[in-house]
Amino acid sequence: MPKLYSSRQIIKVLEKHNFDFVSQKGSHTKYRKQGLPVLTVIIPANHIEIPFGTFRSILRQSQLQEVDFK
Repeated sequence: MPKLYSSRQIIKVLEKHNFDFVSQKGSHTKYRKQGLPVLTVIIPANHIEIPFGTFRSILRQSQLQEVDFK
């Protein structure tokens, strides 16, 4: 069983990798990293455990590796 991360843990790693908070609509927050290309990641806010499929989508959007979260 893969490790499940909370939205707070994911946000800390994104901020460490220069992603900035952009906006929040409902229960989803948007983080963006400037550069080429501009990367935008949508995170479900205030979740204790993010499902693994959603976490994989966050990895794709942010172009980070799972190793960056350990």
